[in-house]
Parts: sequence; C-alpha cells; structure tokens
Amino acid sequence: MDASQNTQRPGDGLWQVVEQLRSTFDRRPTGPRKARGDVRAATLVLLAEEPMHGYQIIREIEERSGGTWKPSAGSVYPTLQMFADEGLVRVEEEGGRKTYALTDEGRAAAEKAEVPWGGAEQPRVGRAPALAKAGIDLADAVSHVARAGSAEQAERAVGVLDDARKRIYAILADG
Repeated sequence: MDASQNTQRPGDGLWQVVEQLRSTFDRRPTGPRKARGDVRAATLVLLAEEPMHGYQIIREIEERSGGTWKPSAGSVYPTLQMFADEGLVRVEEEGGRKTYALTDEGRAAAEKAEVPWGGAEQPRVGRAPALAKAGIDLADAVSHVARAGSAEQAERAVGVLDDARKRIYAILADG
C-alpha cells in the first residue's frame, strides 16, 4: 500500500484501543432482560420500605441489583402512575418533586411481590462495579487526549497507561 492509500491519522490506533477497552467494560448483562412486571414488583418492594420519588427508585434498583439492572424512567414513572390509578399509592408533592407512598392496598400488593433482584447480586463486570466505572472513565480520558491533546501529551499519557497497566498486574501478583 502506498502512502496515498493510508488514511489513518495519528492517534487512530490509540482511539481503536480506547474503544475496545470501553466495549470490554460496557457490556450489557448476559442474563435475561427484566420484564415490565419486574419493575412493578421492584417498585412495590421498595415503596414498602419507605416513600420514594421515581429517581430514588431507579437508583435503588440499580444499587440492589449490583448494577446489572437500571430501569429507565420510561418504565418506572408510568408504573408509578398506574399504581396511583389503581389506588396502590398516594402521591405527595413537595418542592416540585412527587413522592410516592403505599396505601393499605399497596402494602397488600407489596407483600405478594417477589424481590426481582434476589439472584442478581453480581455486577455487570465481575464483582467490582466500581472497577468497570473506573475503566470506562479512563477510556474517556484517554479518548480526549487522543482527540485534543498534542503529540507530547499523548506520549505522556502512554507512559501513564503503561505504568498503570504494570501496577494493576502487580495487584494480581500480590494475591
């Protein structure tokens, strides 16, 4: 191939490595996808513990499932509205935020609900969701250097990454 056919820019190889790293950490769970009924059960179980607003419910489900399940607002808020329509919750608004609390009927429904995250204690990547997040954050930082940094900055970043790789392997070697 002659030089005119080489359309790769400096940093493209680094960009490909960053994307490969990001895809390694950003894999979706391999288990079955949660059904809408699971959002219903999870929401009932959480509201039986204490009144919450929708965002709290989303975050709590994500935390309790070890990061393997984060329902969208598009599934949680319609579920909360359905609960209100069914008389399972009462809605209290303060400071522009709606908080949902179970009614007696809602408590009865919550008692029948099964905890949907019971077998999902494993986070998406191994047992360390913080490690996955750190890897994604690192990949983002490297991609910024690859796109916007100078050649000297990219060279310094490579040195930092080489050192980090060696130190991470040293952690495994220490047992």
